[in-house]
Amino acid sequence: MKVNFEYDRDGLEVTLPEHNLLAVVEKELPDPEGESAWKVAEALARPWDTPPLADLARGARTACVLIPDITRPVPLRLILPPLLEALEAGGLQRENILLLIATGLHRPNEGAELEEMIGAEIAARYRVENHAALDGPAHVNLGMTRNGTRALVDRRLVEADLRVTVGLVEPHFMAGFSGGRKLVCPGVCAEETIHAFHGYEILNSPTATNCRLEGNPVHAMSTEIAWMAGIHFSVNVVIDARRRLRAVAAGALEPAFHAACTAAADLTVVEVSGKADVVVVSGGGYPLDTTWYQAIKGLVAAEAVVKPGGVIIQAAGLRDGVGSADFARLFTEMESLADFRRAIATPGYYRSEQWELQLYARVAEKARIMLYSHNVPPDTAAGWFVEPVPSVEAGVERALTDLGPEVTLIAMPHGPYVIPLPASQ
Repeated sequence: MKVNFEYDRDGLEVTLPEHNLLAVVEKELPDPEGESAWKVAEALARPWDTPPLADLARGARTACVLIPDITRPVPLRLILPPLLEALEAGGLQRENILLLIATGLHRPNEGAELEEMIGAEIAARYRVENHAALDGPAHVNLGMTRNGTRALVDRRLVEADLRVTVGLVEPHFMAGFSGGRKLVCPGVCAEETIHAFHGYEILNSPTATNCRLEGNPVHAMSTEIAWMAGIHFSVNVVIDARRRLRAVAAGALEPAFHAACTAAADLTVVEVSGKADVVVVSGGGYPLDTTWYQAIKGLVAAEAVVKPGGVIIQAAGLRDGVGSADFARLFTEMESLADFRRAIATPGYYRSEQWELQLYARVAEKARIMLYSHNVPPDTAAGWFVEPVPSVEAGVERALTDLGPEVTLIAMPHGPYVIPLPASQ
């Protein structure tokens, strides 16, 4: 059976043995109704639990609009024109509107990459700046959170008269769902706060997982810091697996976010009959799978439906390799994942970007991990504590040889964007 996987920019057709296939995790949806631009404008004019954005802009001298970085496939070219129009209709001068890219600890987005994100016209006509988590004085201490973390937030957001977030709500492997409050934390927080947000204990919680908000300590901390930052208006969009706009929820921080989460769950959660011996999963395609740091989210999504001792085979473009220098350094410091698990559980241990490897290590304890990427040499991939394969089909054949010809298989062609849920849960 041929299955088209989200992979790099152009996708990847994979042939899987139909006899073994338990499920292909996809959501069949009708074409979206209505014009996308109209949906955004309507959401801004009829928000949840707050006046329209143009009304909020009246009397404000400055505005800071948080937007995601290149790793999120947010339709910013669609969202920003009506949003900026609403701000200016409320009386804000263009030069007093800042688009602040919520990079967290990711690299800045500039030049052609920035134009790809927001469009050349907006990039040329508006102030667009990147968050810098390592610049300590650029942050304001808003006080202590309930778990004892200093809430250090970008000064440019805190000091703006009007504070707005624009985000994509989709399943998130730590926070339940992305978007909303996450634009603030970790998006524009200092490294100290981001470290605590991704701390060993908080991520060890079984409730810090895809599609779960209740009792999720990652979600709770992110929401608390967003409230401390005083967000006035939040725009949340939901897209389907083909990147088409499906829903827009705008307004007060939490009501708009939860409305978008409901829409995202309807679009992205698929019930499957059980767990499988082998799971083949995408890294989510471009731009998410540009680095293995981000593609790991697909492995965490697959963890929910792979049997203990099973195999997960991932296909990811990885045109930028493993990710940041800090993440790459983790692999050179440790001889094995067992060494890393011991180190990270040691009080006082901290390495930037350790949280992504912590979650990967959890998956690797449960299942054998194989990786296919045409951009990564096998010896390089082997240094990431993963088993490289020359093709997805070769990985499946290896798994069938090792586990037996009658094993079950689940295909997740959209990676972390469409989440399988075993019927027994």
